[in-house]
Amino acid sequence: MDIDAFVAVHQSEWDRLAVLSDQRRLSAAEADELLRLYERTSTHLSMVQAVEPGGSLAAGLSARLGRARTQLTGSGGNVFEGIAYFFAQSLPAAFYRIRWLTLILGAAFIAVAVGYGIWTYHHPQLDLLMPEAEREAYAGSQFEDYYSEHPNSSFAAQVWTNNAWIAAQEVAFGVTGVWVPFILFLNAQGVGIAGGIMAEQGAADVFWLNILPHGLMEITAIFIAGAAGLRIFWAWVAPGQQRRLTSLAYEGRRLITVAVGLVIVLLVSGIVEGFVTPSALPSWLKIGIGALVLAAYWVYTLVLGGRAHRAGVTGDLGRYDAGSHELTA
Repeated sequence: MDIDAFVAVHQSEWDRLAVLSDQRRLSAAEADELLRLYERTSTHLSMVQAVEPGGSLAAGLSARLGRARTQLTGSGGNVFEGIAYFFAQSLPAAFYRIRWLTLILGAAFIAVAVGYGIWTYHHPQLDLLMPEAEREAYAGSQFEDYYSEHPNSSFAAQVWTNNAWIAAQEVAFGVTGVWVPFILFLNAQGVGIAGGIMAEQGAADVFWLNILPHGLMEITAIFIAGAAGLRIFWAWVAPGQQRRLTSLAYEGRRLITVAVGLVIVLLVSGIVEGFVTPSALPSWLKIGIGALVLAAYWVYTLVLGGRAHRAGVTGDLGRYDAGSHELTA
C-alpha cells in the first residue's frame, strides 16, 4: 500500500473526524456522521497497522480515534481525568517503550564502573592518581560528609537540579549519537574510581551505604534519559518511510512525556539523597528504601506500561496532523 496515496485519498475524512471530535455540541446528524467516520477510520487504522504498525501515521490515527471515542462516550475534558490518564497510561507507556535500552545502558554503565573500580584498587602507582594523604582524607570523612554538610532540603534541591541538568543534556543532545555514551562513560568512570579508592582505604562499606539508598533510582534515571536521547538519534538514522526531520520531530515530541516523568523520578531520588542517605536510620532500612523506590519504578513501568502499550497507547503528549505526517503542539 502506498502510504502517501492512502493519506491523500482519506485525509478529508480524518480532518472531518478531528473537527467533530473537538466540537462541544453535536447535532443528531453530526453525531451519526461522527460514528460513521469513527468506524471508517478504525478500518483505515487496521490497514495502516498491517503495513506500518509502529509508524507515525498509525499513532496519529489512533490518537484521533481516541478523541472521537471520548466524544462518542460523552466523557468530558476534565482536567483531573487528563492527569489521571497521563500517570496511568501515557507516562508508563513512554517508560515501557525504552525499557530494554534503559537496561542495556545500565549494564554498560555497571561494566565500566566495575572495570575502573578494579583498575583503581589494583593500580600499582595509585599515588599518581591521588596522593595517600588525600585518599585517607577522602575515605575518612570527605566522602561521607558530602551528604550531610548542607541542610537536607537545600541539598535535595541541589541534587535534583544537578541530575535534571544531566538528564536534560542526554535528551537534548542525544541526537548526536555520541553525547549519551560520553556522559554515561564519564559518570561510570567517576563512580568506579571513587569506589576503588574507598575499597583501597578499607571503606567499601561506607561507599555502598552512601551510594545505594539514592543511587539505585538516581542512576537508573540517567539511564532512562540516555535511552530517550538515543531513541531520538535512531529516529534520525533510521526514519523508515518518513522524512528524517519528520521522524526526528515525531520522536522528539513523543519523548516529552519521558522528560516530564524524569522530573518526578529525579525529585524522588533527590529527596532520598537529601533526607534518607545522611540520616541516622539503620543501614538495612536506608538501602531498603532505595530498593523499594527502584522496585516501584519497574513495577509501574512493566505492569502499567505494558498494559498501556498493548492497548495502543503511544505515550505522546502532542497532537498529530495526519495530512503532513507531523505532530503539532
